[in-house]
Amino acid sequence: MVTSIHQLDDGAWVSVNDSREVNVSDLWRLARSDFCGCELADFLAEGFVEVSVAAGRVEARVAGQCIACGENGVTDWLELGRADPETGEFRAVVPDSVHIPGRRRRLATPE
Repeated sequence: MVTSIHQLDDGAWVSVNDSREVNVSDLWRLARSDFCGCELADFLAEGFVEVSVAAGRVEARVAGQCIACGENGVTDWLELGRADPETGEFRAVVPDSVHIPGRRRRLATPE
């Protein structure tokens, strides 16, 4: 099953398989991040800039700011959750867990 993802409402929501699943305004705990100098950033998500899906893993680059130091900008890729490739059911991550932003994981293009 193909997983369909879209940004909605000027980046306020991420839709997975035509269902609004992840919204902004969550506080994300970011570790080992180049976003700011904080050891553990308290990142307030303000908008989804870019979304991607690979092997069911839904990821996004998110605009926002660290509420501890005030730095604002865009994160590297954050995993928002996973969509089951068989059923399309989406399971979101818990934003207030500790997350490590990273480079987007790409799959080889099927032939």
